[in-house]
Amino acid sequence: MSTLDEFADAKLDQLEARRLRRTLRETWRTERVRAERDGRALVSFCCNDYLGLSHHADVKRAAIAATEAFGAGAGASRLVTGNHPLYRDLETRLARLKGAERACVFGSGYLANIGVIPSLAGADDLIVMDALSHASTHAGARLAGARVEAFAHNDTDHCRHILREARAGHRRCLVLTEGVFSMDGDRAPLAALAELAAEYDAWLMVDDAHGFGVLGAGRGASFETDPAPAIALHMGTLSKALGAYGGFVAASARVIELIETRARSLIYSTGLPPAVIASALAALDVIAAEPERCARPLAHARAFTARLDLAPAASQIVPLLVGEAERALMASAALEDRGYLVTAIRPPTVPDGTARLRVTFSAEHTADDVAGLADAVREIGLADG
Repeated sequence: MSTLDEFADAKLDQLEARRLRRTLRETWRTERVRAERDGRALVSFCCNDYLGLSHHADVKRAAIAATEAFGAGAGASRLVTGNHPLYRDLETRLARLKGAERACVFGSGYLANIGVIPSLAGADDLIVMDALSHASTHAGARLAGARVEAFAHNDTDHCRHILREARAGHRRCLVLTEGVFSMDGDRAPLAALAELAAEYDAWLMVDDAHGFGVLGAGRGASFETDPAPAIALHMGTLSKALGAYGGFVAASARVIELIETRARSLIYSTGLPPAVIASALAALDVIAAEPERCARPLAHARAFTARLDLAPAASQIVPLLVGEAERALMASAALEDRGYLVTAIRPPTVPDGTARLRVTFSAEHTADDVAGLADAVREIGLADG
């Protein structure tokens, strides 16, 4: 055995002992919210396909047509081979939805965050971010080489304290948060953070991966209020509510021009396959034609929390905290035995002692699906209602 294998074995044994080892399980997403695993039909409540568009007939047809017209792959970075025409159409529509001058599409949401943040902040700058921001946001902040300060989750007073103490000593400042937090399902106080950013001459960037397509009539979390708060940088994904793949940032035209020439994760990554771009465009068409589809995930989540006498859901994501990793795995297995696919989320994705089941709701769930899961959750002892 090589020393590399010895290293891997030791690490895997340590993870297994703490019930933190991850394994890939073959799972067939059949249609809508149905899945098949180990020969068993399941109703999935763990997918980010919030509008059920990855299997929508129009979206699939668009992907097939784009492959026929433009080929299977992009061939190289967009800055090398150039854009195929679908990119222009998609970025124009994304910018319009976000009320921005322009947008730039990346290979994924992770690539967007690790590309945009270092493009705008450097060694003499300050980044102030919510402590529960996504791993890609933390990675982007580290790559920037700026001073990074985290404020307690959704605590605007703590954010203000950091800005008051540290802002004056730095050239530029980014404030980073999320529209909907992916593991807790709660929303950021965007209006208050926008006011703080304006007061301290900071640029507010909102990762709205889980709000885009669902909240604000599909436009995202920042459009839940009128007027919408002033946000300098809107980040989102194409891989969740739109059912495709990729990420994007929307901002002023000059900022996007700067990102296009500085974001290493854009410059040095192959462009998205044409089929993926076409899928996202078709998904936007469905959203425009069926606005009621955007409202259903949150409605289902609130029906679920009401049935279990839980606090009303703030988004289509409802966490059921169980504490230890072993208990989360057991609860997930118990629900799978009852026909429901709900994944256990464990550290380091969430803090120690906060392992949970992360329940996500789709427009394609039925009222019976939601009621059945709630009853199963109560049956296995995860709710006292």
